[in-house]
Amino acid sequence: MKLYTKPGACSTAVHIDLCWTGQPFEVQVMDADGMKSPGFRALNPTGAVPVLVDGDFVLTQNTAIVGYLADRFPEAGLAGDGSARQRAEATRWLAFVNSDLHPAFKPAFGPAAYIADPAQHDALREAARVRVRGLLEGADKVLGSRDWLAGFRSFADPYFYMTLRWAGRIGVDLSGLDALAAFRARMDADPGVQRALRAEGLA
Repeated sequence: MKLYTKPGACSTAVHIDLCWTGQPFEVQVMDADGMKSPGFRALNPTGAVPVLVDGDFVLTQNTAIVGYLADRFPEAGLAGDGSARQRAEATRWLAFVNSDLHPAFKPAFGPAAYIADPAQHDALREAARVRVRGLLEGADKVLGSRDWLAGFRSFADPYFYMTLRWAGRIGVDLSGLDALAAFRARMDADPGVQRALRAEGLA
């Protein structure tokens, strides 16, 4: 099993999930040029990470990959205890991060994709920071009564953790979000998280 990842991208969350499985795997850390190479484009024509190769099976899209890992290694508990209810709860939070939270960052990362006038880019970035803050406030309330988004450690947590790192990068005000700070501290101290960050040069 081999993962292609880019440091600090959502693929790093998949890397953490792989570490949490306790199973052997290879990792290929990519840069922008490598993601444009013919060899990588043969795996994923869009040139995006993550890409997981498991024998002759090539899988893209982070939510598909982490679901596959949960099914491939159920003993890791990435989707809970195997019950439909815990799987749904973990997937609910994975969907929140993938469908609501992650897209909220995009105007801050690349405002030109949304509005051509450079004079409007700072305002768009600020609107994105406000939107992200609002979404994180909701997650903070949930984490005020439990350690993990789903109530148990799941494949949603590494993805959410990466968005907290992004929030710091774009200057989102995280003051007063004490449950988020505690969550990040738990993740920062986790051996699997540390292993993935070291491998990607992010430690």
